[in-house]
Amino acid sequence: MSATVYHTAVLLNETVDALCMKPDGVYVDATFGGGGHSREMLKRLGANGRLLAFDQDPDARQNLPEDERLTFIASNFRHLDSYLNVYKAERVDGILADLGVSSHQLDAAERGFTHRVESPLDMRMGPNVPFTAAQVLNTASQEELTRIFKEYGEVKLAYRLAQRIVERRAEFPFERSIDLRPMLKGLCPPDGELRLAAQVFQALRIHVNDELSALRDFLQSAALSLKQGGRVAVISYHSLEDRLVKHFFRSGNFSDEASTDLFGKPLRPLNPINRQAIVPNSEELAENPRSRSAKLRIAQKA
Repeated sequence: MSATVYHTAVLLNETVDALCMKPDGVYVDATFGGGGHSREMLKRLGANGRLLAFDQDPDARQNLPEDERLTFIASNFRHLDSYLNVYKAERVDGILADLGVSSHQLDAAERGFTHRVESPLDMRMGPNVPFTAAQVLNTASQEELTRIFKEYGEVKLAYRLAQRIVERRAEFPFERSIDLRPMLKGLCPPDGELRLAAQVFQALRIHVNDELSALRDFLQSAALSLKQGGRVAVISYHSLEDRLVKHFFRSGNFSDEASTDLFGKPLRPLNPINRQAIVPNSEELAENPRSRSAKLRIAQKA
């Protein structure tokens, strides 16, 4: 089992422990990435166990272990149930998803995921994503840009930022991160510029990759694809993701509107296991600062 691990798996034991894995079970790593969670899952599977791993990023293939129990599926996890049907695994014992951008994606400047280095404004997580961040900045209306920054990045002066972008692109199109960063000047105190840049880049990445819609599709597919008693464990990294996961686990929908049967039993496909999200301990935070915003939620098929 040889590969080059490029991602430190967040909440590794907590997440895999949450699945209560059976040696002969069938499991899914819906976000293979660097393969850290998959490797731990394979350790806990017996000879007759099976693991299906999803990832839309072609770079993830370089991390695949040589293990006949592992099936790699080059697809976005939003198509979970369709591919499980193709691979004769309609019902599985457990599903894991780590929603974070991998360390490899952040560190590879040419991918354009981080504002901390000069890079092309790309941000696509897979080859089937139809447009780049630069194309969004150069073509979206001012109203649409305002919505993207406000809804996905919670940027306070989203309308002003959008206005600046539209004015600037009339003369010079956006191509690289160095083109975007000057647009943030004066929109917040100097000591808040790094946070604002992170919010803006997050908003563009979420929009480019349609991340929240994909997460909704995945959660609904996961609920359908689990065996009774099977578990799903999801690690999120910002409030927009965590809210969707929490609401779906708690209410079975994304508006968090609870409904019950005649006996007062909640009508939902999954039962949440932990009321409060599990977060990294101080030791993990010291070893991997990128884990600081991680939140783990677990639910079980009713």
